[in-house]
Amino acid sequence: MALVAALSVTFLAATAGGAASVNATLFYAQLTKPSWAPPGWVFGPVWLALYTLMAFAVWLAWRAAGFPQAKVAVLLFLAQLVVNALWSWLFFAWRFGTLALVDVIALWVLLAATLAAFWRIQRLAAVLLVPYLAWVTFAAALTLAVWHLNPGLLR
Repeated sequence: MALVAALSVTFLAATAGGAASVNATLFYAQLTKPSWAPPGWVFGPVWLALYTLMAFAVWLAWRAAGFPQAKVAVLLFLAQLVVNALWSWLFFAWRFGTLALVDVIALWVLLAATLAAFWRIQRLAAVLLVPYLAWVTFAAALTLAVWHLNPGLLR
């Protein structure tokens, strides 16, 4: 039951962020991007894999310690999910490049704190977040680069 809850909450956040990305393919194609930016089709499969890993990570931490002992870790996880979903709204729906950059930095900090909290509870849970942290690091660099390259399209 806890795994179903973890998957549901995690993919609810993915859906919330995805709702802001309805026209993302079109908008992404219009942007001037650095040479190292991936093609738009890469993002969907990467995020599907990352959200799946996230759900299993929080489930493992919750299962290992129970909610009372994992409360801070789970709350950090939930906070980073909200900040994650907000990025799509800031960048794609509202086109606020500056706020999207602040958001992705906040996401990185929350995610690093979540990973550290999971490490203390269940190391495999923390390890499952490492690809996500790597991707968010890349996403922060890409957000910064795209924001700088598109002052007319991103505020």
